[in-house]
Amino acid sequence: MSVVVKKIGLLVVVVIAVTFFTALLSAALPGDPAEVVIPFGSEEQRDQFRQDNDLDDPVPIRYVKWLGRFATGDLGKYYTPSSSDPVSERVSSALPVSIQLMVYAQLFALVFAIPLGIWTAQRARSKVDRAVSATAFGLIAIPNFALGLVLAYYVGVVLNWVPPTGYRAFGEDPVEHFRRMILPTISLGLGQVAIYMRLLRSDMIATLQEDFILMARAKGISPRRVLWRHALRPSSLTLLTVAALNIGALIGGAVVIEQVFSIPGIGSEIASAILRRQYVALQSLVAIVAVGYVLINFFIDFLYTVLDPRIRK
Repeated sequence: MSVVVKKIGLLVVVVIAVTFFTALLSAALPGDPAEVVIPFGSEEQRDQFRQDNDLDDPVPIRYVKWLGRFATGDLGKYYTPSSSDPVSERVSSALPVSIQLMVYAQLFALVFAIPLGIWTAQRARSKVDRAVSATAFGLIAIPNFALGLVLAYYVGVVLNWVPPTGYRAFGEDPVEHFRRMILPTISLGLGQVAIYMRLLRSDMIATLQEDFILMARAKGISPRRVLWRHALRPSSLTLLTVAALNIGALIGGAVVIEQVFSIPGIGSEIASAILRRQYVALQSLVAIVAVGYVLINFFIDFLYTVLDPRIRK
């Protein structure tokens, strides 16, 4: 029970720290947000906008007011020159899209990284291992936005295999949905394949030297069963940890990838809020991302005990 309380406390601390830092950065941006949001409005309209968003208050007071509203479920409003929309409506439509993209990218990375990690661990220091490792280092060095632009141009435009941009909901057309998500998924997940493969390879090499693996081989258990049943589970703790921590990297990458492929996800909403000086909306969006990040890591901590019962003690 004490562990759960500590994790909840950590969630609160992380959300407060991240959102307050976001408020400080937003306040440091030059220019008047009222003139950006309402460029052709009257001075009375701009004053009302400043009052509605507490822009005349010092940053700490403005932040405390926002935090109180956020705690009650009020995410604020997203303003345009002609209207204002509740941020909650934008989140409800954008968040599932980003979750889909990140889940696809994570699954893509794990599906390829786990077999490659096991395969190269079996052939450690061989020519095949060196070639795969060199390729992995090269993939890690490529920024996901650069990879996305290259794939969108050559695969989507030159070869015309899949649509280069745009999004289609799964409920509208499942086939077209996956066709449009292939390039963003590869762009966001390919670098993670290299990271996960290298981590699993290193841990598998160490695990294969353990006494219980030698005993399993001495009992005549097939090499395939030794690898997948006895060696993979204790070797996957580091992979699981990094996969959870990389959720933050996936979120950061999704902000750019969603812009490249015109995907209406939470990353696009964050980028739009930054460009259009939507301070209240930005803080609410960042808070939602921070809460999701901490909750995912809390779930990963629980999975540790499933993969390795020794951790329970």
